Amino acid sequence: MNDYVGADGDTVKLLRECDAGIKMGISSIDDVVGDVKDSRFRGLLNESRAQHEKLADEIEVLLDEHGDDGKDPNPMAKSMSWIKTNVKMMADHSDETVADLMTDGCNMGVKSLSKYLNEYKSADEKSKDITKRLVEIEDRLSTDIRPFL
Repeated sequence: MNDYVGADGDTVKLLRECDAGIKMGISSIDDVVGDVKDSRFRGLLNESRAQHEKLADEIEVLLDEHGDDGKDPNPMAKSMSWIKTNVKMMADHSDETVADLMTDGCNMGVKSLSKYLNEYKSADEKSKDITKRLVEIEDRLSTDIRPFL
């Protein structure tokens, strides 16, 4: 791992956190979308996944410009999310359960990304903009799926 310092360092660190968050979001959607019964709900998840993928492409280009490979989600966080999802889905295989899980995930994403925006204040405006757009995607999905709770 590179030892990034200064404004360029904050930019790369922020992009890496977005990269990990997007990978976690896509993985979470992939874990549940096949279980969703309501076509509108499934459409919202697929639309959000597509938006995540579009931002992932933008982030990859920017990370390449900085000579960085990106970041995978924390393996422990990913494992805990997978376990929580599977346990809840075994107990109640409903759209309501999926909406509950996805809302929790979106809220964690918004919280983490907001924290990173504050932490990496020297990041460039492009990376801050991408982070804000990712927060908006997460926040919008959380709002859009409320009828399924």
